[in-house]
Amino acid sequence: MENSRIFWHSLTSEEAISKTASRISGLTEEEAKERLARYGANELIGKKKPPLIIVFLRQFLNPLIYVLLAAGIISLVSQFFTGEEHYIDAIVIFGVIILNAVIGTFQESQAEKAMEALLEMAAPKAKVRRDGNIETIPAREIVPGDIILFEAGDKVPADARLLGSANLKVNESALTGESIPVEKQLVPLAEDAIIAERVNMLFTSTIITSGRATGVAVLTGVKTEIGKIATGLEEVKEEDTPLQRNIKKLSQYLVFLFLGVSALLVVVGWLQGLELFDLFLLAVAAAVASIPEGLPAVVTVVLAIGMRAMAHRNSIIRRLVAVETLGSATVICSDKTGTLTVNQMTVRRLFTNGNYIEVTGEGYEPKGEFKQDGKNINPAEDKQIMLLLRAGALCNDSSLTKSNEKHGIFGDPTEGALVVAAAKAGLNKADLEEAYPREDELPFASEKQYMVTLHYMATLHAAEGHKTAYIKGSVEKILTYSQHILKNGQVAVMTESDYARIAAAAMKMGQDALRVIALAYRDFPQKSGKLTDNDIQDNLTFIGLAGMADPPRHEAKEAVALCQQAGIKVKMITGDNRITAESVARQINLPPGKTVTGAELQKMSDEELAAEIENISVFARIEPLHKLRIVNALKVNGEIVAMTGDGVNDAPALKAADIGIAMGIAGTDVAKEASDMVLADDNFASVVAAVEEGRAIFNRLRNVLFYTLNTNLSELVTLILALTFVGQSPLLAVQILWVNLVTDTAGDIPLGMEPKFGDELKQPPRHCSIGLIYPGLFVRIAVMAILIGLGTFLIFRWAEPRMSIEEARTLAFCTIVAFEWLMAFSARSDEYTVFRLGVFRNRALIISIGLAVWLQIAVVYLPFLQTAFKTVPLTLNDWGIVVLAAGGLFALEEIRKALFPKLYCFGKYKPIKIKHD
Repeated sequence: MENSRIFWHSLTSEEAISKTASRISGLTEEEAKERLARYGANELIGKKKPPLIIVFLRQFLNPLIYVLLAAGIISLVSQFFTGEEHYIDAIVIFGVIILNAVIGTFQESQAEKAMEALLEMAAPKAKVRRDGNIETIPAREIVPGDIILFEAGDKVPADARLLGSANLKVNESALTGESIPVEKQLVPLAEDAIIAERVNMLFTSTIITSGRATGVAVLTGVKTEIGKIATGLEEVKEEDTPLQRNIKKLSQYLVFLFLGVSALLVVVGWLQGLELFDLFLLAVAAAVASIPEGLPAVVTVVLAIGMRAMAHRNSIIRRLVAVETLGSATVICSDKTGTLTVNQMTVRRLFTNGNYIEVTGEGYEPKGEFKQDGKNINPAEDKQIMLLLRAGALCNDSSLTKSNEKHGIFGDPTEGALVVAAAKAGLNKADLEEAYPREDELPFASEKQYMVTLHYMATLHAAEGHKTAYIKGSVEKILTYSQHILKNGQVAVMTESDYARIAAAAMKMGQDALRVIALAYRDFPQKSGKLTDNDIQDNLTFIGLAGMADPPRHEAKEAVALCQQAGIKVKMITGDNRITAESVARQINLPPGKTVTGAELQKMSDEELAAEIENISVFARIEPLHKLRIVNALKVNGEIVAMTGDGVNDAPALKAADIGIAMGIAGTDVAKEASDMVLADDNFASVVAAVEEGRAIFNRLRNVLFYTLNTNLSELVTLILALTFVGQSPLLAVQILWVNLVTDTAGDIPLGMEPKFGDELKQPPRHCSIGLIYPGLFVRIAVMAILIGLGTFLIFRWAEPRMSIEEARTLAFCTIVAFEWLMAFSARSDEYTVFRLGVFRNRALIISIGLAVWLQIAVVYLPFLQTAFKTVPLTLNDWGIVVLAAGGLFALEEIRKALFPKLYCFGKYKPIKIKHD
């Protein structure tokens, strides 16, 4: 049956499951595979990938190529009018054009493949029920009939008919344009209901803003409502990042500069009496060789290579702009739980009835002992302890799992710890849910700091027909709402001394670096209608506390130290209380500073926060919207801010930050959509690794830029000096094109693959106003280009009266190529010598230059190439001159690095300020 012709909103939940030939336990893996083959992948028709032949032909859509083609055609035609053998020039020119196109096609396809791989890693996931088990699968693998589980922050992956929900609200603005969240229901609707009225349906690309739900997928891919719209839309053009725009702008400036210099070559050559046709070919070749028209493509390739390296270190870049900004980051605002800590919670201590109960056991294994005053106790003999554990297990959306004899949890680790603690006392969550079925719930929300579930007859004193609401949340919130307390199994009025005792217990747990959760309940003799926040924000009965250990990641301490070394400030943000937060901060050696709570932050004006934030290291009891104020305050002070987040309400802060970082494991789809980067392992160390990789990528791009501009400029310097002072060109047009081919191509991409040296985090952050080219780099390019050009010119001037013009040109030809080859090795760093970097560390460069050397030897010694490039064999003495000149300049630059490594570093990290009297 064609699913798209069924009015799914008019069916009951049971009918929808039946129509999709599914079941509440989900499809089997075999059924899912068969349906995936039948219906296709659950994805919209994306951007069509052009065929390789189109990519190849696209390489010719360049004004410089048009000029070069014109030069080749003119060379070919002139054969018939002048009688001179210009057809060889034409063949070489056409050959170079085709070879350049092949290289460009290879580079572009490699970049495309790298970007596709990264997009695949960042692809959305979905939770489905298969074979009765809950699994997380790529959203593209969802098929009609899949039972999908939804929770706040999820992006709906397929059109689905609701089967069950709790306080479900959905933002459907992506489909309907209406920004107010829609409250969903389960009842069947009329067939003619419009999309906006289909409240029992979930639609692809809409966002779950609150609550949770279960649904059966009914339509996928292009057959979804959003798919019907998407197929009628034109492709959205991808925008370049600021770096890519700047590179293109730089290339455009250089076009005019080098065209002007090429025109100057023609004028100088004409004044020296050279033939206009030869001058035309020379000027065209010089312009084509010197203008870095391929630089934007090279930059994209280098970025793609760098992003792939970042992905291997668990940092998945969603927006290229993050790569540029990472090297400038001055502050990292990090969540505590799961980022600075391992997020593997274990309940270590309970507090109830005025007593501490220690809980033993490791990880999620449901085995452990309960101890009071050092003695083993049986929790089943203490009804109040059992009530505390039961409340923790029932007010809970996580579950205990077992695979290959190893236990784990599905869901939030904090909730999982409570389920495991209950299991240690013999309380199985599934059995509890059967005995005390959940009727309603208020899902956890960071700004409220609590979760509530409503059950039948679930406390010590509930009578027949009574309902009980269990509440778990922050100590401060639960205490505020509690008017009663359980003492020896009896309900008593909460006194000031009770408040003080509980607060002291929570503080003691916090000082021991335990995350503290408070639990309470409220009985409802008669409860009709849905549960509301007003129902539980008063008249609660306090049960007790649960203290959970969440040890800091062992690598977090080192990562924080690396940040200090790199000039990056780290600020910890957590929903935990001040005492726990400060304890964890000490354990990871966070630099000393003030601790500010959300309540204290609330009282500060924006101006006060901006003035004080420099001295604050820890933010405790923070709500998601506080993060936005923290980001803005830091940005007011000129900081470049990286902010981590995982929840729905973290999205504004992630968008406002210079680098928004979402959690790949614990993060919601909303947080990931708002982020620039996703951490595959939710680890703070991966943030620091990303900063390191970001800085390394920027260094590689600078090396590529230095090498490209230096080699191109040096060729022009050589030509201008020789034409001015000798009256002859040291290089022919075809030789210039060859130089460009065996130097730019041999060095650009390999330099973009330069391994990290290891000092990236020892350098200060780069100021956001400093681009790829800074004053020191500009001076270095100019100095080295002049020295290479001058060296090649002097050798040509010496050789021209002493040997044939062909041999003098061949000598100059080999000299400038050798200069530029060795300059590729020197371009690996502006501060460290090649020996300190490791001569053979960049294997790609060694292989590339090695191949270029063999090609150059072939051009000089193979007869048919000698004819094409008008070269003659060089003697051993000639090669000695080449090696001595190129090696001498290389040695001079390496000695400069050893003696004055910072010579060209001015303006590299901070803008140069000119003082005015």
